[in-house]
Amino acid sequence: MTYFDTIIIGGGPAGMMASISACSCGKRTLLLEKNKQLGKKLAGTGGGRCNVTNNGSLEDLLAGIPGNGRFLYSVFSQFDNHDIISFFEENGVALKVEDHGRVFPQTDKSRTIIDCLERKIKLLGGQIKKQCQVVSVKKDKQFIVKSTDDIFTCQQLIVTTGGKSYPSTGSTGFGYDIARHFKLKVKDLEAAESPLLTDFPHKKLQGISLEDVSLTCGKHQLSHDLLFTHFGLSGPAALRLSTFIQGGEIAYLDLLPQINPKDLLEKIQANREKSLKNALREFLPERLAAFFSENYGCKVKQLPGKKLDQLLQQIKGLPIPITGKMSLAKSFVTKGGVDLKEINPKTLESKTVSGLHFAGEVLDINAHTGGFNITAALCTGWVAGSSHHY
Repeated sequence: MTYFDTIIIGGGPAGMMASISACSCGKRTLLLEKNKQLGKKLAGTGGGRCNVTNNGSLEDLLAGIPGNGRFLYSVFSQFDNHDIISFFEENGVALKVEDHGRVFPQTDKSRTIIDCLERKIKLLGGQIKKQCQVVSVKKDKQFIVKSTDDIFTCQQLIVTTGGKSYPSTGSTGFGYDIARHFKLKVKDLEAAESPLLTDFPHKKLQGISLEDVSLTCGKHQLSHDLLFTHFGLSGPAALRLSTFIQGGEIAYLDLLPQINPKDLLEKIQANREKSLKNALREFLPERLAAFFSENYGCKVKQLPGKKLDQLLQQIKGLPIPITGKMSLAKSFVTKGGVDLKEINPKTLESKTVSGLHFAGEVLDINAHTGGFNITAALCTGWVAGSSHHY
């Protein structure tokens, strides 16, 4: 039976950063990961490029975390997105900022980020045990952590096992079992940041990618990039909207949010001698221009005013019936998790079980893609690791 001050279960971004933080505080630290490599889910983020954070203000950050972001005020006062940027730059990772404040490693490889975190843990003297499946956690005077072939004990246990999205990366929901074992409440889990399934002729539009469009459903309006797929809609605008809908709603797509209807009408009429398709090609991708003009094989000047109004309404508010969203297994983020009423926001420690901390997506916090989820994971990991309240 080997003793450590701090044991962290789960080697994703929250777990790796918790290890670094705990080691920096002089704690004897062990990180347990059941996969062969650390950061398996992190490796696939940002299309494999790893969107490591977002460089916005505190308000931008909180706006990017619709699921209980306000709980993180205290966390961000201790370690925030700008600290993440400083951490990587100070540890030899050159970063770059892309549209919407998204921060990536200059190498465009998630491996750069994972290697940096792993190297830092080892440099600070932290131990890492991979391919280590934890089977049970108990508490007597200390925590007793059993794996398939070892028993460890510790004063501080940090659970960073992630959510239940993308189970192929090892997200089985084991952290929720630990929480329930210690009588902590767990909020119901559902998919968030999910591609949307639609009742719409998407086969004609499949593969069309649009920048900075606006997708609205009820009171929720999301402006970002969008992708038409073989099943419906994906890309940041669709993923963000998925947090607020269940299926059965109608979303409205404004393809040209930067142009008001009056100016758009003038632009179309300025091409009155052209066919409608060619006129629309001035500001829409060719396949979308063909989609909107397929019933009108005429010149713009031959189009009745009523038809032109209908067309404008479609371009500025194309109705798309949403039939549902992808399953939790195919979604980027888990909504729900360990109930935040159970957790001290300053230390991320359980209010009822001394020394038990939770960080990352196992908590009932969900954020948009674009660096916000990883920011929440890294920052909560840092705060849990540096907590001395055990």
